Amino acid sequence: MNRVRLAGLFIIFPFLIFACVKVDKLPATPSISFTSFETYSSVDTLGNLDRIGKLKFHFQDGDGDLGLDPPTTPGADSVNLFFNMFRLKKGILVPAADNDPLKPSPYRIPYLNQVGQSHVLTGTISVTFVYLFYSNADTIEYQFYIKDRAGHASDTVSTCPIVIVKDTICKGS
Repeated sequence: MNRVRLAGLFIIFPFLIFACVKVDKLPATPSISFTSFETYSSVDTLGNLDRIGKLKFHFQDGDGDLGLDPPTTPGADSVNLFFNMFRLKKGILVPAADNDPLKPSPYRIPYLNQVGQSHVLTGTISVTFVYLFYSNADTIEYQFYIKDRAGHASDTVSTCPIVIVKDTICKGS
């Protein structure tokens, strides 16, 4: 009889431990933080010298509904990462024109899904920019934000000022 009780404790004990594990809870609105922006030179497949920019940022989404499926109907949301670009002119950052060749289009974060008890999604996203038309005087800064599938927009964060022609890495705080 004691062996049966002892076996029962060994079976029940792990369930009691895992029942006490706290599930992460975050707000349903996603949050982002700027991690880094790196610029460097690269050669494309045709032998052309390109300037590359690589943005990295961290994200968290409490209800795990970040990312989009490919749109199946016209007019459906097809982007969820949005950019505003600023140019340095006379020492002041001013909004770039809509037709500015360095201004990026919005991007699509693919469908992400968290499996398990917690629906919290966290991770790092990297976006690569290829600069084909630039000058030695180009200094820019990006502001960006994301939206989840429910339409919740994150806070807007900024990169550091980016000098396109210099190989640099700037890091967020």
